[in-house]
Amino acid sequence: MVVLWLLLLSIITYVSIQKSVAHITRTPVWLLWLVMMMPLLIWLLWLIITGGQTIPLLLLLGVFVTCPFIYWSLIQLGRRSPDTSDPSTASTRQAAAESADPGGSDITTHPALTDMTFSANHSINRDDEDALKRCFPWSVYYLKGIEHRAQVLICTGHLRASSEVAYRTIRDNIEKQFGQRFLVIFQEGLNGKPFFAIVPNLQATETPDQQELFRPLVAMVLLVATICTTIAAGMMLAGVPEEDLLPLNWSFLLKGIPYCMALMVILAAYHLSQYFIARRYQVRSSLPYFIPIPPVVLNFPFGTFGAFLQVRSPMPNRKILFDMGFIGPVVGVLVTLPILWWGLAHSALVNISPESSLFSIESFDPKISFLMAIISKLALPELTVDNALELHPVAIAGCLGILVTTINLMPVGQLNGGKIVHAMFGQRNGAFIGQVARLLVLMLAFVHRDQQEFWLLPILLFFMPSVDEPALNDVSELDNRRDFLGLAVLALLVLIILPAPPVMTRFLF
Repeated sequence: MVVLWLLLLSIITYVSIQKSVAHITRTPVWLLWLVMMMPLLIWLLWLIITGGQTIPLLLLLGVFVTCPFIYWSLIQLGRRSPDTSDPSTASTRQAAAESADPGGSDITTHPALTDMTFSANHSINRDDEDALKRCFPWSVYYLKGIEHRAQVLICTGHLRASSEVAYRTIRDNIEKQFGQRFLVIFQEGLNGKPFFAIVPNLQATETPDQQELFRPLVAMVLLVATICTTIAAGMMLAGVPEEDLLPLNWSFLLKGIPYCMALMVILAAYHLSQYFIARRYQVRSSLPYFIPIPPVVLNFPFGTFGAFLQVRSPMPNRKILFDMGFIGPVVGVLVTLPILWWGLAHSALVNISPESSLFSIESFDPKISFLMAIISKLALPELTVDNALELHPVAIAGCLGILVTTINLMPVGQLNGGKIVHAMFGQRNGAFIGQVARLLVLMLAFVHRDQQEFWLLPILLFFMPSVDEPALNDVSELDNRRDFLGLAVLALLVLIILPAPPVMTRFLF
C-alpha cells in the first residue's frame, strides 16, 4: 500500500516538475525530482528504522523547510539566460519566462503559453502593430507602449474604465482586426498595474487529431473498467474472500453492487458537474477519466483512485474560474451526504479502542471530524462517546466522497480550492493562501501524529505547485454572491478537517 502511494506521488511529482520548470532551467529534472521527494524518503526511512516511532518535530519541519530552498536554488543556478533562446523556434512559455514584464508579473503558467511557437501566420509586422495600437481606445485603456518579448507582446498603460469593460472592449477590437489569430491576456503586475499580453492562438487553427477522436472511447473503457474494479472492491469490503471473487457468483456479486453504485454516483456527480459547467462556458474539457485499480492485484481495497478531467483551453475570466472550482465539490457533497447518512445508519456499533480512528473501516471514530460527528449522530441517535462504527460498504463510499471533497477543497494550486481562492483574492494572494494552508495542514497532521494516515494530506499538498493558472481576464473581480459562496465552501472544509470540540462532543454524545 505504501509502495503504491509512493509510486503514484513519484510520477505526479516528476510530471509536474517537467511541465513547470524544465523549460526555464538547465538543472536536470531527475535532480529536482529527487530533492522534492527527499522529505518523504527521509520520513519513510525514519519510520522503517525506528519501527514506526513518531517523527521528531525538528526532523519534520527541518526537511520540509530545507528541501524547497534547495529546490529553488537549483532552479536559479541552472536558469537559462535570455540570449540562449532562438526567437524563431523558442516556445512562447520560454520567451515569457526569460523576460519578466515591467510590473513583475508572470505569464508563464498559462496554458495558452505552453509549448507554442510562432509561425509566419502568427508573426506581427509593423502594419499589424499599428492596427493593434488602434484596438486600445484611450477612454478605456491608455496605451503607453508595446514591448516585443520574442513571441509575446506586452502592452502597458493606464486603466481608465472598469477592468471588465476594458478587457471586453479591447478583446473584441482585436478579434475584429485580427480574427482568432491571438489570445488576449489581462493580468496585474507586481506593482498593481494591469497590463495586456498578446500571444498566438494556435488552438484557432487546430484540427481534431486521431487522439481527440478516440478520447470519448477511452473515457468509456475506463468507466467500464472502474465499475468492474469497484464491484470487486465492494465484494471484498462486504466480506467476500479473495478466492471467491472468481468465478463470478451472483449472490456474491450482489454484495459488491451497493458500494459500486454509491461510489460511482458520487464521483460521476462530482466530475460531470464540472464537465457540464465547462460546456456551458465553452471551455474545452474532456469527459471524466475514471482510474480503475484492481483491488486484488495492487492490494488497494477501494477499487479506484477517483477520476479527473482534462481542461484544454484557458479560463475566460475569474468568475468562470470560480464556477469551475466551486461546482464539483458542492454537487459532490450534496450527493455524498444522503449516501453517507444511509451508510452510517446501516453500520454497526462497536466499542471504541486505541485502534479506532477516522481511517479505520472496522473501528471508525467520527469524533475526529466535526462534520462526521454531526452526521453520525443524526444517522445513529444511539451513538455514544464510547462507541465506534464498523462501516457498511455504502458508508465507506460516502467517507471516500468526503475525502475526495476534502482534498480538492484545499486552497492550493490547481485543486478546486486553489481555483476558488485564486478567483476570490487574485493569483498572487491565492498562492500565499495556499502556502499558509500547507503549513496549517502540516500542523494538524502533527497534532494527530499518532495516526499515520493524517500525513497523507500534507505530503500530497507538498508536491503540488502552489500557483494556479491565470484566466485570460485575471483582473476583474468576483461579485458579492460568489464571494459569499466561496467563503461558505471554505467553511465547509474547516468543518470537515477540524475535530469536534469537547463542548460539542459532550452536547452530541
